[in-house]
Amino acid sequence: MNLGLLVYIVGVVWGLVRIDAPPPVRVALALLWPLGPIAFVATLTILFAASLVAFPLFGAAVLGTAGLAWWAFT
Repeated sequence: MNLGLLVYIVGVVWGLVRIDAPPPVRVALALLWPLGPIAFVATLTILFAASLVAFPLFGAAVLGTAGLAWWAFT
């Protein structure tokens, strides 16, 4: 069995058993629980993009490092 599927199934079972909510809410939360990590990654991406604009020296350092890495590995 795929590890990702196993983690998803464990999360669904955990959501159905351990959450103190009415049954329809339990089912909805159990099925939608992977949205939490996706939202976390999206939030970090947006904050990183905003930091490039808010802190230009940081943005220049990131772009310089990315360019150096691209040059070194191609």
